[in-house]
Formats: sequence, structure tokens, C-alpha cells
Amino acid sequence: MEEADKIFLEYVVKALVDNPNDIKIDRTVDEMGVLITLTVNPADMGKIIGRMGNTAKAIRTLLRIIGMKNNARVNLKINEPEGSTRPERDSVGRPEGRIPQAPSSLKTVDQAMEDLKGI
Repeated sequence: MEEADKIFLEYVVKALVDNPNDIKIDRTVDEMGVLITLTVNPADMGKIIGRMGNTAKAIRTLLRIIGMKNNARVNLKINEPEGSTRPERDSVGRPEGRIPQAPSSLKTVDQAMEDLKGI
């Protein structure tokens, strides 16, 4: 059962996306192992990638486990649809121009120091 990884990926992806007929999975084998290339409808990319890439990471982890059972190294490449744009990222990985805001319930260092002086 050499294509168990491809069958598994197809099953999982079809369960996640809204356009299961647009899924295209290519599987190639070389000396480095198995490379599975996944192409989905552009509207479904967010569902496959997940928040902070967690869904894609989980799928890749499960594919590697299936590969280990079959003594193969399995890698997943997710094709980015043509014409898509991603926001520029800063060095930490946040979209540029986005400054994280502290919750209003947190005090500034100066406020905390003032509180400590009163003790």
C-alpha cells in the first residue's frame, strides 16, 4: 500500500474544504523520499493552512507518521494559488504595521512602580 499517504491526505483535505472537487494531489518519489503536492481552490487555502499554520503543521505531522510506518520520508508542499497576495511580515512573523496592543487591564511599568511606592 504505497499510496496510503495520498489516500489519507485526500480524505482529510476533502473533509476540510468547501470545494472538494477542486483538490489536486500529485505524488512523486525520488531519492529524498516522497513529495506530495497539494493544490486547492483559492477560497479554501485558509482552511488548509489554519490559524498560524497549525492545520498545515498537523497534516504534515500525520503524513510523516504514515511515512514512518512505510519506511519513507513524506513531505507536503501546498501550492499557493496564482494571483494571491500575502501581507508582508515583520521579523517576528506578524503582518507589518500591526503593533500588538496590551490589554487595557495591564498596568504600565510606571503605574506599577507608583503602586509599589505606596506599600
